[in-house]
Amino acid sequence: MDRLTEMEAFANVVDQGGFTDAAKKMGISKSAVSKHVSSLEARLGARLLNRTTRRVSPTEIGLAYYDRARRVLNDAGEADALVTSMQSAPSGLLRISVATDFGVNHLSPVLSEFLAEYPEITVNMVLNNRYVELISEGFDMAVRIGELEDSTLRARKLTDTTKAMIASPMYFAKYGRPQKIDDLNEHKLLHYSNQSSGNVWKLTAPSGEKRQVRTAGWLSVNDGQSLLNAAISGLGIAYLPSFLFSEAMEKGLVEYAMPTLPVETQGIYAVYPPGRFTQPKVRAFIDFLVNAFADKGPDDW
Repeated sequence: MDRLTEMEAFANVVDQGGFTDAAKKMGISKSAVSKHVSSLEARLGARLLNRTTRRVSPTEIGLAYYDRARRVLNDAGEADALVTSMQSAPSGLLRISVATDFGVNHLSPVLSEFLAEYPEITVNMVLNNRYVELISEGFDMAVRIGELEDSTLRARKLTDTTKAMIASPMYFAKYGRPQKIDDLNEHKLLHYSNQSSGNVWKLTAPSGEKRQVRTAGWLSVNDGQSLLNAAISGLGIAYLPSFLFSEAMEKGLVEYAMPTLPVETQGIYAVYPPGRFTQPKVRAFIDFLVNAFADKGPDDW
């Protein structure tokens, strides 16, 4: 007889308190349930049930076996459900965390195409500029830019962006253009206010030396688009990703502050919780993003 069927028959007898109710639960005859349990006891060489005219209860060995058998049966049920789920159409609520600048400028415009392709999925996109805890905060995935801090998460690269210092032509006309990194101490800098490291820019000199520029700055704000607007208006030099300033650069609204510096490249990733199984809705969205940004980056935005 099938080993799992024997285990299922025994576990149902324990759960239901007798052969009759176990047979109803399994949709088979009472005698079939009895045969399965008897075959299991014979194979194990142990009595698992105490049988009386009024009730059936597990022996001490039977109770210990029941605990393990129930785990195996639950795992088997989850395995069956997993296969069914992986073959089913992606559906359900997809909750994602995205950096505000990237979400507003590049993710929001393509969402309508995704939702049209997967009408059974609903999206809750949360825009913020902090690293959320995916599992504890109930997110299915996140889009993150730059070095990945949490190595326990699974990640798939979507594309690249560059990061550079930019300012408007009117700013350079008024204050001049920095020739070397130390010159930045004499300029008006525009900073993100939510960086954990404070007002610090990490730059690479032409020699390859890693440098840090730490100044108070003239303006600090927790939104990249606002920093870009400030740079365009001539308020100072901003250090921003190319996906944010590329259009302004094409229009001549901003220029590179120090074009001789090595290009800083940052990856853009879809990250999601670890595990062997990726939910269909998450897998579908990540595949969609890979295709949506296939012709983007690092400077082509």
